[in-house]
Amino acid sequence: MNHIIRFSAVFMLVVGGLLTGTTSEVLSQEATSNRRLAEQGDAQAQFNLGSIYYTGSGVLKDETEAVKWYRAAAEQGHVNAQLILGDLYDGGKGVPQDYAEAAKWYRAAAEQGHAHAQFLLAVMYSDGKGVLQDYTESIKWYHAAGEQWHVGAQFNLGYIYSFGVGVPEDQVEAVKWHRYAAEQGDAGAQVMLGARYLVGDGVPQDNKEAARLLRGAAEQGEALAQRTLGRMYYAGQGVPRDGSVAQIL
Repeated sequence: MNHIIRFSAVFMLVVGGLLTGTTSEVLSQEATSNRRLAEQGDAQAQFNLGSIYYTGSGVLKDETEAVKWYRAAAEQGHVNAQLILGDLYDGGKGVPQDYAEAAKWYRAAAEQGHAHAQFLLAVMYSDGKGVLQDYTESIKWYHAAGEQWHVGAQFNLGYIYSFGVGVPEDQVEAVKWHRYAAEQGDAGAQVMLGARYLVGDGVPQDNKEAARLLRGAAEQGEALAQRTLGRMYYAGQGVPRDGSVAQIL
């Protein structure tokens, strides 16, 4: 495991801009060390080497070589390599764009429980991208990711249940999932939930709770939340009446 720790430490130093003039030498040594282990079949070293080539850390940047090593790791079940290989096929980076191949690798990672891979696979099923469009399968994977607290999956589930996309409308489920996403700071979920509290749609009408949620979204720059909260301050709806704050928003 030592080679993993060394690579991770160097990577963090590079990201933080903390390495001295010996950076290139150190990274070159990392590439050599990881290549030796990768050629012996070590999946983590293969993943590390893929990342080294993809970023050009201590070696010439080479997306084709990166894909080769990511694939070697992915074929051994390395979940992050599977996810990245899916991303590369999805974006056509280092390989021809191939949505079916992207879906294949997202599925491999999703079946190992990777929440973001589950989310991406759900999106592909929803859009019919690389797979036959299948809302039932999409919702299955959104649930798997949402239950692991993936905020994007939680927001999408809230939307799906709000408008009955592939399922019967279910406002209780919609509120539940949007509440989960809002609690994680998702601005879109805060707006949708705040709007519900303003009019009492699926929740008790509560101007103060609406203002609290909309303020969270407004502070993230969400324009609709800013406009709505401004009108609330102007009218003193759920907040103290304050025209100066309304004008700022």
